[in-house]
Amino acid sequence: MSFYQLETARLRLRQWQPSDFPVFAQLNADAQVMRYFPKCLSTAESQQLAMRFHDLIQEKQWGFWAVELKENQQFIGFVGLHAQPEQFSFSPCVEIGWRLTQQYWQQGYATEAAQACLAFAFEVLKLEAVVAFTAHSNLASVKVMQRLGMTYLQDFNHPALAQNDSLALHVLYQITQDAFLAHPQSPWSYTIQTTN
Repeated sequence: MSFYQLETARLRLRQWQPSDFPVFAQLNADAQVMRYFPKCLSTAESQQLAMRFHDLIQEKQWGFWAVELKENQQFIGFVGLHAQPEQFSFSPCVEIGWRLTQQYWQQGYATEAAQACLAFAFEVLKLEAVVAFTAHSNLASVKVMQRLGMTYLQDFNHPALAQNDSLALHVLYQITQDAFLAHPQSPWSYTIQTTN
């Protein structure tokens, strides 16, 4: 089974491999990384999530890719696309998301990888739109969405969280194929490979 792999100037977005799992577990146990999620993950929960991402890429050929630095093959987190067929009031949709190890924040990696993912979504998958959402207080992720050229649509309460949960209120952003292709935002070139 072949699947897509993306490359930018600095990053490779690829299928998950076992060597990623310990670093991913550390990432998901970091309270600062996970502050806008309901809880940190145990090692077992983290590995289960990584395997789910791996299996979805095997099934669909794309998904939440593992991200590594091309210069040294260091795994730094994930960035990618995920179908949400029914969970939300705005489903069906495809979301773009990211989660990086804290030491690699504020270096443009999330934006660089996400730009390649959006180009892939619109040029290869021919999607009409891609959405992104996060807790209302997660201003860093909102800034990435804005840098990607996404526009604010609405606030909503995440259906998986209790209404009175401090993280329940989320913001929803979107970018359409027409908007992305009319004004390509990315200063980074990217390439697409299919890998067996």
